[in-house]
Amino acid sequence: SPEVLSTCVSVAQGVALIGMPEARLLLAQAVVAVATAPKSNATYLAIDRALADVRKGRGGSVPEHLRDAHYAGAKALGHGDGYLYAHDCPHHVAAQQYLPDTLRGTVYYEPTQHGFERTLTERRERIRRILDAAPVQDTTR
Repeated sequence: SPEVLSTCVSVAQGVALIGMPEARLLLAQAVVAVATAPKSNATYLAIDRALADVRKGRGGSVPEHLRDAHYAGAKALGHGDGYLYAHDCPHHVAAQQYLPDTLRGTVYYEPTQHGFERTLTERRERIRRILDAAPVQDTTR
């Protein structure tokens, strides 16, 4: 969970600043936090699935509307055309394609119902409902 990572980083800094033997209490707290944290390999599996697609050559091209449009000539290439700024959209969710066409609809990260991932699952479901209700922006030419 994100909290455990922050705890461990803080403990590492504390050990460096305080030193032993006093830092043994910090180390014990980190051990307890890691040992009792909800376990998940969802991000590990997601990275492996994404890497497998890259290795198979399934990467594809970045959609035109997501390409950098901040240099001379980029607009002439269509870069940035149709880009939706999420903060300008209802609920700050933009209904636009982020993956290349070859990966459209692909899902890599499947959070569990455990610990912090439960919150991510609920958030993803809310975003999906917002997107399902939004008109789809056609960014193809």
